[in-house]
Order: sequence, then structure tokens, then C-alpha cells
Amino acid sequence: MIDVTTRPLVVGLTGGIGSGKSAAAERFAALGAAIVDTDQIAHQLTAAGGDAIPALQQAFGPQIIGADGALDRAAMRALAFGEPSARQRLEGILHPMIRARSDAAVAAAQAAPYVVLVVPLLVESGGYRSRCDRIAVVDVPEALQLERVMRRSGLAREQVEAIMAAQASRAQRRAIADDLIDNSGDIAALQRQVDELDRRYRAETSMPARLS
Repeated sequence: MIDVTTRPLVVGLTGGIGSGKSAAAERFAALGAAIVDTDQIAHQLTAAGGDAIPALQQAFGPQIIGADGALDRAAMRALAFGEPSARQRLEGILHPMIRARSDAAVAAAQAAPYVVLVVPLLVESGGYRSRCDRIAVVDVPEALQLERVMRRSGLAREQVEAIMAAQASRAQRRAIADDLIDNSGDIAALQRQVDELDRRYRAETSMPARLS
């Protein structure tokens, strides 16, 4: 576990695709928490000129690099889902880079009351448990998760089901949770739960609340 005498309290925030992690993270940010989002870090690494691009091109060939020089995420997704070894190679390249950058960002957040480390694949990545003081899981029934992802992305049911099947199950995420955020209701209900967690996390750090 991270030593909170030298670093802020670190809350790992996770949930399946379409669960509402981003909405929860936005509320935590509005309340003054520092947000370290591993998805954003991954996008930076795989943008045109990103640090991961040379290794990805060497591992998978030029066909996974778009005309703009960034990772062609659709092509990479198709390859990773169709070939398990490709997914393992992808994770072997990206995960160490993401971990190094996220560790640096957490260490730099000394002035924050606490840090929310957003990790979509926290369960699957394994090592994040030891890097977080608490795990908050945004939880939603799978049928509602499927419906929301299809509505927002335009993907077919089979595509969304394949993505969900490749992630940890709802039961696996719930099993590691210190704190559950039920997002089966509306945004106001989600925000109320985040507000309560914010009060609890601040109680461990004795920092005043701020809503911007």
C-alpha cells in the first residue's frame, strides 16, 4: 500500500465500460480531488508522436498506425480481440509506461486532499491494488451497462458484449471494492454518493472541502 505519510491518500476508481467512471471522476475533480486518469495517459502515449508509437509499430506493423501518425484504435482493437497474444503484447508495451506516468502524477499531487487514480482495468491489471489505499467501484447492472454503451457508441450488441466479456466481471469488481458507487440511477444520485465519499476521504486527511 502507498505510504500516505509521504503521498496523498490514493483512491483507485474503476468500473466496467459504460459504468459511469468518467462522471464519477468529474464530480471528484469538482470537489477538489486530483485526478490521474490512466485512459488519458494511454491516449497521450498513443497519439501522434507519443512515446509508445515506435514500439507499437515495431510490434504490430504500420497497419495499426493511422495516417495522422497516431494509433489506429479501431484496427488495434480488432487485432487485440481477435488474437489473445496480440493483446498481451499490447499490454506489455503500454502498461509499464502507463504505470510510470501515473506513479509520477500521483507523487506530484502533494497539495491535493487525495488522489483519484482512474483505472478502467484495475482488476485485470492486478498490481494496482497495492498502489491504492482504497478501491471505489462504479457499479451498474450488466443489462443497463450494455444498453448505455450501445446508445452512446453506436456499436452493435455483439461488439459491446465482446468488450464486456474481455473485462473483469461485475462480481469480480464488486469483490475488490472498499466503496461501491451505485450508478443505476440518475446523475444526481451518482453525485450524492461521490459527495459522501469525498467527505469520508477528507476525514482521513483533514482537508477542507471545495466545490468549483
